[in-house]
Amino acid sequence: MLKGRLAVVTGSTSGIGLGIARGLARQGADILLNGFGDAELTRSLCTQISEEFHVRVLHHGADMSSAEQIRNMITYAVNEFGRLDILVNNAGIQHTATVDQFPEERWDAVIAVNLSSNFHTIKAALPHMKARSWGRIINVASVHGLVGSMNKSAYVAAKHGVVGLTKVVALETAQTGISCNAICPGWVLTPLVQRQIDDLAARENITNEQAQARLLGEKQPSGDFATPEQIAELAVFLCSDSAAQIRGAAFAIDGGWTAQ
Repeated sequence: MLKGRLAVVTGSTSGIGLGIARGLARQGADILLNGFGDAELTRSLCTQISEEFHVRVLHHGADMSSAEQIRNMITYAVNEFGRLDILVNNAGIQHTATVDQFPEERWDAVIAVNLSSNFHTIKAALPHMKARSWGRIINVASVHGLVGSMNKSAYVAAKHGVVGLTKVVALETAQTGISCNAICPGWVLTPLVQRQIDDLAARENITNEQAQARLLGEKQPSGDFATPEQIAELAVFLCSDSAAQIRGAAFAIDGGWTAQ
């Protein structure tokens, strides 16, 4: 379905981003991965995806807190692949603390990576999509783009901003072949969430399994994690012609979290 398309997926060397990158590659899209990590492991990951799905896969290590590096990444993608069709903004970081105890530098970092990076990637990518009169922008927000939780002020503020940015971009591109939508996952067992489970277990002196059950039980009625593969399938659908009139939507994949 996506043969001949190029997808840039930020924060895609693990977790949700990697799941989405693999899902798009399975449909024939060439992929530009982005993220930190060991250079040899990253090269191996590119080779693995390329050989498995018979697509071209490269990596760019742009720091998502740097507007200049983001612009360089988009330029690199277009220079290497000759086009840019799909942009998935997935990169994210987390820090938890009450508002009055929240370190200002951590606030700035969370906003930069989780919100401002989406603006910079979209701004850089849109001219290339407009030139071809086709594009798909998918912002991986979070259930926290729809509801709040204690101790996550920066993350919640950033993700609410991502949902708002999604709506504005959708309106500004409404009469073009470019769509912009958001996916809002609940709990997904990614390295980011695993760290929260580990922190909870250490803080409460409970087992990792007990911490996991408590994390899910507090918010996600299904009692189970969503998977990167499930999120990837929605991303693939949003890239299809069937989704051409889905614009500015925010899709919760949250086991019933926001239904309460």
